[in-house]
Amino acid sequence: MSWMPSNDPILGDAQSCDALELMIVPRTRDLGDGFAVRRALPHGKRQMVGPFIFFDHFGPVQFVAGKGMDVRPHPHIGLATVTYLFDGSIMHRDSEGNIQEIQPGAMNLMTAGRGIAHSERTPDVQRANGQSMLGLQSWIALPAGKEEINPSFQHYSAESLPTVQDTGFKARIIAGSSFGVKSPVDMVSPWFYVEVTLDAGMSVPLDADHEERAIYLVEGEVEIAREKFSSPQMLIFRPGDRITVTAMRPTRMMFLGGTALEGPRHIWWNFVSSSKERIEEAKADWKAGRFAHVPNEHEFIPLPD
Repeated sequence: MSWMPSNDPILGDAQSCDALELMIVPRTRDLGDGFAVRRALPHGKRQMVGPFIFFDHFGPVQFVAGKGMDVRPHPHIGLATVTYLFDGSIMHRDSEGNIQEIQPGAMNLMTAGRGIAHSERTPDVQRANGQSMLGLQSWIALPAGKEEINPSFQHYSAESLPTVQDTGFKARIIAGSSFGVKSPVDMVSPWFYVEVTLDAGMSVPLDADHEERAIYLVEGEVEIAREKFSSPQMLIFRPGDRITVTAMRPTRMMFLGGTALEGPRHIWWNFVSSSKERIEEAKADWKAGRFAHVPNEHEFIPLPD
């Protein structure tokens, strides 16, 4: 490891805020049943950061006993979903037959490719007892030539993902490489995703090697080149500049980004594609019931009007 977290004063980093390209305060979307999300991407001024084309922050929310989250089966094409939890559990079921309870710190990567359907629900035990939830869901747009690959599923427990830590600092490398460590998760294009927690006064660098990069502040407050930023907020930086991030109070944040895709994407509902015609085809397929079904699920979300 070629660096160490520090609580020393920051020197020689006054240029970093000039590297800040865009600040996004996520807008709140009500998904019903008292469940709201904060959406940072896509944004009017920025569709993607690397291949990240969708970024939702949900919670903290408290479900009382007998209540929970019920996202009925719905389709995707042209993307991979990343579900990452800090608190609570979600039961994932998909049309490939995968059933997986997602727990805090685990990496759940579902690659839709040419098409997949899935549901996301509160597991039975947690529904009976009630639970709190806090987490993120992101979509990774697939690159040209890979948009129609076969659907697939990967799951890595929190214990199986590499971590880097020192006094007042911990990073879990969810995907890609950061802090000199590589995640075991397979990817079809270069991107990275890291959970970073810092105690007040501690500093860490944001890797300058990635073409596109951002920080999403989940909880807490940071200082970069003498400017302060509070959660929830996404900070998008230009490539190449050295960035040092200092926590003003205990802070949880995500470092994310990667190589830019070769062009923009069309987004409609849960579909992402470089082709408008492909999205129209997916709409017709879902409406006509031509997507594979999620086993033992009898509900579904209809195609929006």
